[in-house]
Amino acid sequence: MRLRDCNNTEDFRRLAKQRLPAALFHYIDGAADDEVTYRRNTAAYEECDLVPRVLAGVEDIDMSTTVMGQKLDLPMFFSPTALQRLFHHDGERAVGRAAEKHNTFFGLSSLGTVSIEEMANTISAPKMFQLYYHKDKGLTENMIERCKDAKFEALTLTVDTIVGGNRERDLRTGFTSPPRFTLGGVLSYATHPYWTLNYLFREKFSLPQLDAYVSEGTAVATSVSDYFSTMLDQSMDWKAAEWVAKTWGGHFCLKGIMSVEDARRAVDVGATAIMVSNHGGRQLDGGRSPFDQLAEIVDAVGSDIDVICDGGIRRGTHILKALSVGAKACSGGRWYLYALAAAGQPGVERAIAQMRAELERDMKLCGARNVDELTRGNLRFR
Repeated sequence: MRLRDCNNTEDFRRLAKQRLPAALFHYIDGAADDEVTYRRNTAAYEECDLVPRVLAGVEDIDMSTTVMGQKLDLPMFFSPTALQRLFHHDGERAVGRAAEKHNTFFGLSSLGTVSIEEMANTISAPKMFQLYYHKDKGLTENMIERCKDAKFEALTLTVDTIVGGNRERDLRTGFTSPPRFTLGGVLSYATHPYWTLNYLFREKFSLPQLDAYVSEGTAVATSVSDYFSTMLDQSMDWKAAEWVAKTWGGHFCLKGIMSVEDARRAVDVGATAIMVSNHGGRQLDGGRSPFDQLAEIVDAVGSDIDVICDGGIRRGTHILKALSVGAKACSGGRWYLYALAAAGQPGVERAIAQMRAELERDMKLCGARNVDELTRGNLRFR
């Protein structure tokens, strides 16, 4: 299978599986416990049908939207994800350049493998930084200050990772950051020489947001789940979120909001956006999907805060449905990580171009000339 054969997210997934050692593929692909929520995140969209309008004069389509003060050409963006240079040696650089080309948000993780400063200096796309609230308050404050100095457009605090989810695929494969070249995994690494040679002989793997403060994840191999459980502050509360918002002082998003009550509190602490997200089903299995929760959250706070639907998106129709419910934009991780692993920057650019083409076609077929014309009148829930 080659990049030119990839026409949808599932195709990119298959090519990523072909090109990555097993432990790395299953880290991207896996989720918590029985992975019920992971599957539900996508299945939820299929229980909602589209009702198209015709004869609407749709030659020209405007897909732009404004999120956290930034006008985006596309209402879909790259949710911040960790460890990207483990999946392709260009990592965040490749994803950032794709975001730049399509003028949409690029998200950089606290566990990112390229520095805040490099991304600020080399990528002109609007940038959000995803903050993990560490036990080491000096580390947390340092990352905020670095983002302020680098003039990132938004800061996103992830609020659903105070302990790591039970990611059983990682337990079975032995996935860690950095990877351990164990006897059990040698065959998989040996049969993927392109990845292995790039990892061993290109730029040394690092976590530049963290490595001045902690050795876990770079000098000391650890799973992401163990990192969350040991390094992040389980006492984080609404006062902590308010402190982050005030310390940051700019557009501020909470990622991992799933209830109306929490959405309202996000408004109260000064957030300008929320990401309705369950961390891709990687934390609490059995939880609701973001799309299932979207309507009641939009109805409660949609006039006060930008609501972003994060998770489970595989098709342009999924974006169209979320926007019709009332989301300002959508985001996701796996859809572009598969493409990154499959083919680096050309893969990510192909994936987002296909998503853009799908959404444009779907809007035309539904008789919508811009995102403001997408309403719940387009939808019927089964």
